Amino acid sequence: MRQRRGRRHQRPLNSFDPPLPHERTSLAWERTGLATVIAGALLARTASEHAHYLFGVFGALWVAVGGVVIFWAEFRYDSLHGPLRAGENPVHPTMVRFVGVATVSFIGFALMLIVYLLLTDAPTLGS
Repeated sequence: MRQRRGRRHQRPLNSFDPPLPHERTSLAWERTGLATVIAGALLARTASEHAHYLFGVFGALWVAVGGVVIFWAEFRYDSLHGPLRAGENPVHPTMVRFVGVATVSFIGFALMLIVYLLLTDAPTLGS
């Protein structure tokens, strides 16, 4: 096994679980974080173009949330090896709830922005 610096767990050189579900789960969390960063950046950019600063702040906040999810996925991946070897359940229900609530709230705010932009910018869209 190779040693890592700091308080992180050791990663095995060979796989102890052939289908590698923990690797797929980690990659899924990283994709979720990346999608959140991209969606937040697009929301912030669109809001800034239309001078809607509250939505711009919300978009910037989503970029930060996505970054946290990406870093958490890396930390969580490293910490999964011990529980998996011990046969414990590696599910993290609090994070799943957080992402669910965050996704629903982001979609709600994005829909509010779309409706607001359609209602306020409707006369300029035809010209």
